[in-house]
Parts: sequence; structure tokens; C-alpha cells
Amino acid sequence: MAMIRVSPLEVQVRCDWFDGRPRTVRFANETLPVLSVTRVRREAAAYPVAVGPRTCFEVETPAARLALVYRHRERRWLIEGLEPRRDSLPAAA
Repeated sequence: MAMIRVSPLEVQVRCDWFDGRPRTVRFANETLPVLSVTRVRREAAAYPVAVGPRTCFEVETPAARLALVYRHRERRWLIEGLEPRRDSLPAAA
């Protein structure tokens, strides 16, 4: 499946003290541990001054793959995309 873009949803993220990578994501009274960070994209020059720079993280959690965005100027974490995890094999016909 492909990552589905969603309207930005604000979440709480706990990060590693040393390298700043996300460790847990909390939203809707559920805390998901981050299993791995698959991609990091720093967008320092891609946005107008009014919006400010941001950093995009693609992370793997037990429930889904998420596109997390940190907006530096606003100091906010948002989910902008997700792909539900499909652990089960498809049924044979």
C-alpha cells in the first residue's frame, strides 16, 4: 500500500535527548512506540518565511507507518500521512 495523505493532525512526540529522533507518538489517548525511523527530510529552504522550516520523519510503529512533521517555528508535531500495517497474509481464493 501507499502512504495516505491526511489533513494535519497534531500529536505529542517524545524524542531522544541526543539525536532528536522520535521515540514515541501519542494521540487519541494511545501511545505508540517508534520502531524505526526510515526517512528524514529537512525542508529548511522549501517553505516561505511565514511558514518556516520543517523536518519530515517517516517512522514505523506497531500499528502503522507515519509521516511525522516537526514545524520548527511553531514547535508543533503533526501527522501528515499514514499507512496502516498489514501483518496478516491475504486469504487464498
